[in-house]
Amino acid sequence: MRYFFHIGYNGIAYNGWQKLPQANSIQQIIETTLSKLLKKNITIVGCGRTDAKVHATQFFFHVDIEMPWEFDMLFRINKNLPPDIAVFDVIAMDGLQHARFDAIKRTYDYFIHTYKDPFLNNVSAPYQEKNLNIFKMKEAVSLLTQYDDYRAFCRNFTNHRTTICKISSASLYVDSLGDRLRFNISANRFLSGMIRIIVQRLLHVGTHKLTVDEFEQFLISKEPPKMNEPAYPQGLFLSKVTYPFLDLPPRAAFSNIPVNESTQWQLVE
Repeated sequence: MRYFFHIGYNGIAYNGWQKLPQANSIQQIIETTLSKLLKKNITIVGCGRTDAKVHATQFFFHVDIEMPWEFDMLFRINKNLPPDIAVFDVIAMDGLQHARFDAIKRTYDYFIHTYKDPFLNNVSAPYQEKNLNIFKMKEAVSLLTQYDDYRAFCRNFTNHRTTICKISSASLYVDSLGDRLRFNISANRFLSGMIRIIVQRLLHVGTHKLTVDEFEQFLISKEPPKMNEPAYPQGLFLSKVTYPFLDLPPRAAFSNIPVNESTQWQLVE
C-alpha cells in the first residue's frame, strides 16, 4: 500500500533532502529510521529536492509498504527521528499517487533580516543592508508572473528538460519595523537554485546595483550572467505543496521563529 508522509524539517545541519554518497541528508535519515522500525530496507520518494541548509515547513514523501504496521507509526517515528525533522501526518492512499510528479503547486518563502540577530541566523538570511529600496524590489517582483522562461535564473540549466515555469503568484512583505523582509512565490515547478538567484537579484535591485529594467532584461533575453550568484540558503523555506487530491495547511508552529504572531507582515504595494 502507498502512504504519504507529511513532514517538516530544519535543514541547517543537512546537505539537502536528496540522498547522496558521503552526505548527511534528510532522505537518508528518514529511510534509515523507517527501515529500523519496519525491519526491512525502505526507499522513499520525496516531493522535490531542497539544497543544503534549506528548510521545509511542509514536505511530502511517499513510500510503498506491503504489510501494515502494528504500532503507532506517528509516535514511533517521531521518537526515533532527530529533533530537527518532524512527521505531522501519515496518510494511506487509495492508489499510486506520486509525491513528486503529482504536485501541481509549490510555494516557497524566503526570509531576510537586515540586522545581526543570533536567534534568526539559522532560519533567515542576514543581509545587513541599510535603506533597501523595497519599492523598486516590489517593481521587480511584479514582473515575475509576466514571464515563464527562467533559464537566466537557473543553476545548470542544461540539466533541465525545460526551463519553463508557470509562476502563479509572487509577493514581497516587510515587517512592522521595516528591517525584515519576506519573499513569497508559488509555481507549478522551480529550477535548481532559481529562487535564491531571484532573491539575490532582488537584493541587487534594492541596493541599486541593478535597475528594474536590467532585472527584466534577464527575463526577456533568457541569458544568465557569467556568475549566477544565489542568495544564502538558510533563508529559504519550502512552505506549501499542493496536490489535486491533497491540500493540507502547513504546520505554522514549526516555523514560529521566522513567522510568528508578533511579526506583522505587511504587503509591499
